[in-house]
Amino acid sequence: MECDPQQKAETKKRLAQIQEMYGFIPVANKVLSERPDLFLPNTDVSRSVLEGKGVLDRKTRYLIATAAAAAMGGEYCIHNQMKHAIEAGANRDEILEALQIASFMAMTRTQSYAFREFAHQFNVDTGERQ
Repeated sequence: MECDPQQKAETKKRLAQIQEMYGFIPVANKVLSERPDLFLPNTDVSRSVLEGKGVLDRKTRYLIATAAAAAMGGEYCIHNQMKHAIEAGANRDEILEALQIASFMAMTRTQSYAFREFAHQFNVDTGERQ
């Protein structure tokens, strides 16, 4: 696909910023950068959510991102988001608590699906409409 030279230049600039920030370019960014029309909006959302103005401070945003990455099982995301949380001032105990919350939420999500199916298969009355 032919791409706009301005988008291509902006993509190159953002990749350099990502390289400087992380020390490498994540695979998702490498792949998407082949399509600046997809890469640029994706990085806009990322910047807005994690670095934009809002009521949550940077440390809290990255603690949430670390927890979400852990709950979703995103190995590479856990590494990067935790690194940013530390850089934003999160300490060992704060990160450990965020990971414990993430683990709990992942567990209860699994229980929610698994136990509903168990109840369905074994005719357990849960009081819910099936």
